Parts: sequence; structure tokens; C-alpha cells
Amino acid sequence: MLSSRFAYRLLCGGMLLLVAACSPKSGSSLYGTNCGICHHGGDGMPGSVPPLVNRIDQIASTPEGRKYLADVLMNGVSGPIKANGAAYSAEMPPFRYLKDEEVAAILTWLSQRGNLKPAPTISAADIATARADRKSAGKVAGEREELDRTHPIP
Repeated sequence: MLSSRFAYRLLCGGMLLLVAACSPKSGSSLYGTNCGICHHGGDGMPGSVPPLVNRIDQIASTPEGRKYLADVLMNGVSGPIKANGAAYSAEMPPFRYLKDEEVAAILTWLSQRGNLKPAPTISAADIATARADRKSAGKVAGEREELDRTHPIP
């Protein structure tokens, strides 16, 4: 027969495991399973996939930049781009299957890996706004060009 103290500990331990299993995933783990396959640790791949580290924070430092980042994740982006002075040509698919909170967690985690302190944050509301305004990946590329003219993108 189990002592009441042992049974209580067993019950509490089981509840903690259940809460941990239901807890939202971190931006880091979400990045790893959704973005890391192409962007790797955030350094990208020369010529095809641009780096993200030390760039997302700079882009997210303006409202227009946060809007652009949300649009990229919700609609994808296509066409050639420049990042840190290097040319890249890749297609990024949309990540609409992720929840708004998950996309916000990924972008905020990436922003925190940059040099700006405090790091800009991207909210679930930013993502929800982008989700509601469907655009083609080519239109998002045009948005990038306009943003680069007004707030140069690293």
C-alpha cells in the first residue's frame, strides 16, 4: 500500500510532466524544426539561403520591418535578394500551418540573437494581421524592395 505522502508526490510529479508536455514550444525549438533545415543555425547557406542572425533584430526595429517579417512567414518570399551584401536566390515557402504565437516566438527568438539590446519583439497580433492579408510571394519581394529603400535591410 502506498503512503499518502508518496501518492501525493507521485500525483504532483505526473501533473508536472503533463504540464511540461502541454507547454508551448520555445522559439528555439520551433526554429529548429521549421526553419533550421534551410537556415541552419541562423547562418544560412551561401548563394541560396540568407543568414538570419544579426539581421532579424535590425529589420524588426521598425514597424514596417516587423510587418515585412510577418508577411514573409505567412506568405513566403521569392526572387533574388541581398543580405549582408551577398546575393541569394531562393524560394521561401509560407508557414501558415504554424500558430500566430509560434511564428512570433520564432521571430522574437531570432531577434534576440542579434546585437540590438533590448531586442525588438514580434507579437502574435503582428502575425495575425499578416495572416489575414494574403499576398503572393512575389508581392512580398516587392514589399522587401520598398522597405530596403526606406529602411535599408542588412
